[in-house]
Amino acid sequence: MKNEFKRVVLKNGFTILFEKRDLPLVSVAFAVKAGGINEKTEEKGISHYIEHMLYKGTSKRNVKQISEEIERRGGELNGFTSEEIVAYWCKIPSKHIDVALDVLGDMVLDPLFDEKELEKERKVIFEEIKMYKDNPRLHVFDEIHSCLYGGTLAMPLAGTKETMNSITKHKIVEKFKELYTPNNMVLCVVGDAKMKTLVDYAEKHFGKEKGKVPEIKFDRKNQIKTEERKGIDQANMVFAFHAPNGSDDLSYASVCLINLMAGGMSSRLFSEIREKRNLAYSVKGEAEIGKRFSYCSIYIGTMKENTEQVHKLILEEFEQVSKTLTSEELESVKEQIVGNYDISLEDSRAQMVNLLAAELEGDASRVYDFEKKVRKVKLEDVKKFAKKVAEGDYSLFSLVPKD
Repeated sequence: MKNEFKRVVLKNGFTILFEKRDLPLVSVAFAVKAGGINEKTEEKGISHYIEHMLYKGTSKRNVKQISEEIERRGGELNGFTSEEIVAYWCKIPSKHIDVALDVLGDMVLDPLFDEKELEKERKVIFEEIKMYKDNPRLHVFDEIHSCLYGGTLAMPLAGTKETMNSITKHKIVEKFKELYTPNNMVLCVVGDAKMKTLVDYAEKHFGKEKGKVPEIKFDRKNQIKTEERKGIDQANMVFAFHAPNGSDDLSYASVCLINLMAGGMSSRLFSEIREKRNLAYSVKGEAEIGKRFSYCSIYIGTMKENTEQVHKLILEEFEQVSKTLTSEELESVKEQIVGNYDISLEDSRAQMVNLLAAELEGDASRVYDFEKKVRKVKLEDVKKFAKKVAEGDYSLFSLVPKD
């Protein structure tokens, strides 16, 4: 598969990533290499706001035409904002790749930022912020950031009511001009296409102006917090620990550890907390590995009276791993990780996201080394990570019912 991948950086810094596939469809994304982590605390949410606005019309297309041109050809259109990247993507039959490039390119090159639409979308985002807060499972994942980090990373990606109220059209336009320049942008395509088509499009439509992504400082920390809320019956907990950033090969050891602990029904904590003791329905682990920040998390939904016991069981299991993990068990977990990754590659959109994430870390071709890096993880490194966690290097946020 590596031989079917091409990466081209144009003279203006615009990057094109292309993985060739034979199925008659393409996943296409235009992305800017900046997100919530590049925002000042007083403007938190502006990247997410801009993402919403780019679907609201250009000089050539109104909001309905943007979606119609993709969807009426059988495609799906969407976007996402993360702490480190914002992307606008579609998945469409490959015979319509010119439409995909034209529509998405138009969105990132010529958004209107209409004043009326800005105010309408501000209300939509207020509702989105409320939705995250009202949903216990979403809320605890927002709040674990405030336990792990200070500064902009401690704040919700969508911002707060205060920050959103302070973002004006002028601020949005200035931020857009600052970030959405060729040297900060990536075009990523996975599917049945030709690299020449992509290069020709980019050279024709993207100019020479340069921009600089602001580097905002933030602190790393560990904290344990509990919030009480009326009207809920279940306690929602997120246990998390810092991990090496994606450019560090040790990050793969943390991925192995989180999968060992909470990567499915065969994982240690699922077996210990749910199967043996029936203390929870959901026990699920995730690894958030980025360019400038990384952490692993474990979500547990349980009864309020069980939270202390669950907390204790998690720490005991990390301690057990630090002492008793065997090469055989680690190799089994590696096989699971590689297998899950291989299955995910069936979806061209998933691979598109993988390539964008790897490009943020320096070079998208790192994606094709994933299995090799996982296979090289050392037993002693996984045990060292587990020992650090067991000794207190972690954060915990709990949302519990208020009596």
